[in-house]
Formats: sequence, C-alpha cells, structure tokens
Amino acid sequence: MVTIQSAIDVLTQNDRGGFTIPTAGLYPYQWNWDSAFVALGLATYDMDRAWSEVTSLIAGQWRGGMIPSILFRSDDPDYFPGPSRWGKTPGPIPSTGVSQPPVLATIVRAITKGDTARRAAVFDALFAWHRWFHDARSVDGIVCTVHPWETGRDNCPEWNIGLDLMEVSPDLAPYTRMDNKHVDPSFRPTQDQYDKYLTIMAFGASVGWDQRRLTDEGPFLMADPNIHFVLLRADQDLLAMAQGLGKPQAVLDQIEGWIVSGHAASEYLWNNEVGAFTAREVRTGRFSNGFSNCSALCFYANSGTTEQRSRTLAHLERIDAAVDYMLPSWDPDATDFEAQRYWCGPLWPQMNYMTALGLDEQGAPKMASKIRGDLCRTIEKSGFWECFNPLTGEGCVGEKFSWTAAVWLSWQHEIRMKGAA
Repeated sequence: MVTIQSAIDVLTQNDRGGFTIPTAGLYPYQWNWDSAFVALGLATYDMDRAWSEVTSLIAGQWRGGMIPSILFRSDDPDYFPGPSRWGKTPGPIPSTGVSQPPVLATIVRAITKGDTARRAAVFDALFAWHRWFHDARSVDGIVCTVHPWETGRDNCPEWNIGLDLMEVSPDLAPYTRMDNKHVDPSFRPTQDQYDKYLTIMAFGASVGWDQRRLTDEGPFLMADPNIHFVLLRADQDLLAMAQGLGKPQAVLDQIEGWIVSGHAASEYLWNNEVGAFTAREVRTGRFSNGFSNCSALCFYANSGTTEQRSRTLAHLERIDAAVDYMLPSWDPDATDFEAQRYWCGPLWPQMNYMTALGLDEQGAPKMASKIRGDLCRTIEKSGFWECFNPLTGEGCVGEKFSWTAAVWLSWQHEIRMKGAA
C-alpha cells in the first residue's frame, strides 16, 4: 500500500547525507533536476533537509554559472560514464560537462513562500545559472542543447534527427555500459545512441569543456521544448523572487529581457505540420515529427498563442483516448513509440507534475486532473518507479525512485492543505 510514510521511506533510503540519489545501484550520484524535485517532496515534512538538497546541488556550480547534470562525489565502478570518463571538468566537485533543465528556481520559489532569507541566499547562484543558459547555449535567440543527456530526455525519438547527422568518433575509447546490468536493456537507449553520446562527450573534453565552443562547434545542436519551456517558466519565477528581494533595476531588466526573448523564441519550436511544439535541429532547421510530453509545457511556461494551446490540448485529448495512463513521453500513434523504452513512450512523474501544474494555471483543470490522477493510479498500482508503461501502469527502469516519491508527497500535501483550509 502506498502511504505518506512509504514515500518518505524512499527518500530516506536514497539520502546520502545532504543530497539524494535517484535510486540505489542504477544512479548512485546526485542528479540536477532530480534534486530539485526531491526538495519539493522533502519540503512537505522537513524544510531544513529540503534546503540542504538545494544548497548541495548549487555547491557544484561552475565558475561560469553552469550547474552540471550530475555531481560525482565518489567514483562508483557500478556506474558508467563516471568521473574518470568525463575527465577533468572545471567545477568545484567532479561532474559532467553539461547541464539539465533548470527547474530549480521554480522549486525554490514554491518551497520558500515568505522566506526571503533563503531566497536571498541562493538568488545569485540561480541568476548566474540562468545567465549561463542565455549566454552559453543561445543561438540566434533560442536556447539550445548540445547533448541529449542535457535535456533530461536521453533517448527521446526527437533527438534522432540530430544524432543521425553525427558520425561515431573513430577514436572512441572502448567502454562497458553498466546501466544494462541493472535493468532490462529493452528499457534503455541503444548501443548506437550510447556511442554517439560518448562522441559528444569526447568533443567536449577535447575543447576543455569550453561551453561556447561546445555549442558552436560540437557535433550535436538542437532546440529542446523541455529546456526552453522549463527555463522560460523558471525565468518568470526568478523575476518574481528578484522583485520581492528588491534587486537592482538592471537585474530586473535583464531577466525581463530573457522572458520577452523566450516568449518570442517559442515560435521557433512551433511545428505547424504536427500542430505542436517540437524539437528542432538548429543547423538544418528540421523539425522532429511527434508530440512529446514536453510539447504541453507551453502551459507551464504560459507561452504560445491561443490557437497553439488549443491544438496542443487537442493532442492531449487524442492521446488520452489511446492510453490508459497519461502522459506518455512520446506519441502513441507514432511508429517509433515503445511503451517501456525510457523516453520513447513511458509516463514520467516529473513531467506529469509540470504539465498538470501548467494546465491548472492556464484554465484546463479537467486535463490537469486527468494527468495528475493517472500518475497517482500508476503509483498505487506499481509503486515508486522511475517511469511507467502508459498502457499497463507497470513500473519501468528504476524502482524506489526519489522524484516519484517526492512528486506524490507534494500532491498529497496540497490535498491536505486544501482540506484544512
């Protein structure tokens, strides 16, 4: 039976003293956006511990502002690619050389209502990270990504149009994957995809992890609706915190400029043929051809035209009729949909959280309730898995997963608060 205590137990079991791993074995380090969602759940019962989750993540921030996707506080031989493969990166803690969707400012604002001291303590770090995205990853007005791992959606079919343009480096050092030893390989990215992920890594290391060169010269460059809409929402939350903290007008002006540019850049991701916001290969301008679970984050970022939102909602209604549990990570009507292969089909808890929140805020409560309720039904059926089969509700990949427990706790807390009001 799923209970508040069982969810807390998952977070406690994955606690490594100030930071939380996603799940034991498969992911033994601190992941960027995982920790943000973990803080959301921890804040429902232990605000001090939630805050240490935030600050321990920020502790790995590079001098240029980037907060990496993974912080390696050890070298666990059971995980690949670990710190020895990433090589020497310029942060204070060994890390990856790429980032992840910057949801942290949104989470910080959500969990620190009325706590200006905590907001003030991390504001400069958050501002520097957002500035890094807008400076180091921006190309002609759109914030881009240099690696599928940076998007948080590793093997989503959207990335194939960028990966297909790549060649695997002939000098790629041999390696042994560890992920397939922990879970069924049919749940994970293919070997060819992994070769290309490591080819991008090798390029990054060859330029000393110069982030501007990685963007301008690297072998992979795509615009991602997930990073775009998460950053746009986070910029708006950062601005609200800046205003509340009385930050200088120059800081407010810069954030406001990012927001204006972000809304304008949403048009770059609008695929009129599909009728949705999709990823786009930057150098060729080619769109991906399917609806993903970040297409609907336009609501979360309060972006897009009325027509674009209407067409997006129509997709959600169509997909709802095709699956038993919303929201799959890839269009179930697409030929490359796979219900259990990582980002090729499964339902992802953190994506359902953001999508439902945006739909609620923008006046689509029925669909928001469906997306929220379906995740809760899968958890009640299968437990706290990393992701779930949207056709059966069965858990996929990692079990006893931190962000799943955290999202569920946050929703249960909201229900209790409403009941007490």
